[in-house]
Amino acid sequence: MNMEIWQIIVLSLLGFYAIVENLGINVFANQALIMGTITGLVMGDLETGLAVGATLQLMGLGIQAYGGASVPDYMTASIVGTAFAVMSGRGAEFGIGLAVPVALLMIQLDILARFCNVFFQKRIDNAITLMNLSKIKMFHLLGTVSWGLSRGLPIFLVFSFGESIIEFISDVIPEWLTGGLSVAGGMLPAVGIAILLRYLPVKNFITYLMIGFIAVAYLQMPMFGVALLGFALAILQFKKLISEQSGHAGLVTANANLNVRGGLSENEYEN
Repeated sequence: MNMEIWQIIVLSLLGFYAIVENLGINVFANQALIMGTITGLVMGDLETGLAVGATLQLMGLGIQAYGGASVPDYMTASIVGTAFAVMSGRGAEFGIGLAVPVALLMIQLDILARFCNVFFQKRIDNAITLMNLSKIKMFHLLGTVSWGLSRGLPIFLVFSFGESIIEFISDVIPEWLTGGLSVAGGMLPAVGIAILLRYLPVKNFITYLMIGFIAVAYLQMPMFGVALLGFALAILQFKKLISEQSGHAGLVTANANLNVRGGLSENEYEN
């Protein structure tokens, strides 16, 4: 089975949209399960799309690009894996096996896309200094386009030339380049976390920070478990704040009642 040109275009635009939307607040659209389902509909095999997307969704649970980290892109992998699973007729297992290296390869392209966007960011900074609103909008749009092309263009090339291009790219990329990208990708999370800690009220929540560090560094807890632990601590903190606010509100009400009663007694005393 060969892909029609309209299918290649639609799936390339889907990958473009998914990674751009990943920067926003629409967490429903940028999920591997959703991408696999839509790809299955486009390819005419919804069952395979659901199977590939759901499996990759489970692989990506608890994995997020916190602090600028580059993580496996299971959204793009779900699109590619589902399409090749349907075209080859080998089932979801083949698509999942192909999708994993695609997700890992996207890490390198993710780092390259971030580096390219630095060019537009510098231009935006200069435009802000000059108060040139038109250039700010233009470079912001160009940055969005370059970010979307980091997924949309590879998907277009893969579907145009077939699965062999994935193996070809992996073999052709020199080791020094992949090593450098790996080093840069390892530095970005540390830099991003340091920036976040700089602006977060760490002194007020140092206990929670230590608990998270111990869970990861010493207990070797998976990221999904750390996320659940953080969620539980957030619930405790929320209840604590609600209790404090309720107590403060009750104290204010009691003082107000005392003032009112005191005022009435004083008026009665004067009369």
